[in-house]
Amino acid sequence: MHFLSQALENYIRDNSENEPKLLQELTRETYLKVVQPRMITGHFQGRVLSLLSKIINPTNILEIGTYTGYSALCLAEGLQKNGQLHTIDVNEELTALQRRYFDKSGFGKQIIQHTGDALDIVPKLDKTFDLVFIDAEKANYDMYFEAVIQKTKPGSVILSDNVLWSGKVVEPIHSKDKATKVLIEYNKKRKEDKRVQTVLLPIRDGLTLSRVL
Repeated sequence: MHFLSQALENYIRDNSENEPKLLQELTRETYLKVVQPRMITGHFQGRVLSLLSKIINPTNILEIGTYTGYSALCLAEGLQKNGQLHTIDVNEELTALQRRYFDKSGFGKQIIQHTGDALDIVPKLDKTFDLVFIDAEKANYDMYFEAVIQKTKPGSVILSDNVLWSGKVVEPIHSKDKATKVLIEYNKKRKEDKRVQTVLLPIRDGLTLSRVL
């Protein structure tokens, strides 16, 4: 679903920072070789992630849901020189593709890949994260949030992607549509969560920004 007209989306993109050439290459390869290429973060949202990361200037970033690595590369642009980005995905088939682009970017030594269930991996990470990006299995969003908030500090920012779910959050819910039900409850809980200050941004498919208090 397009929340804005295609003309406005193009205008927004054209009047935002240009997409780096490496990310253009990654987008092309994703569309040529990977299933469900529309899952890629894309130009505009990628530039938003990059700018937020540069504003925060994190030492440690955590990402749940790597896919082909586009969002990780955007987030890495704001890392401190001694910083690390830990990214987790269940699909080991994409690991080599991710690593190739990570190493091309110059951030390769700072990006650590993890393969498996984030709910098993996150508790074992001996890090405090300044910035977290959640973009994985929607049914687990609240569990991901509870896991990652334990690894943050006051001032840390947790981003949650796809929280508008193609507009389904304001439409009649099909009885078998568990993902939409989960996201509606997740959005409500984040607003009421006294541990964070939250705003839901209408960027692409919805991006929630929660600042840990």
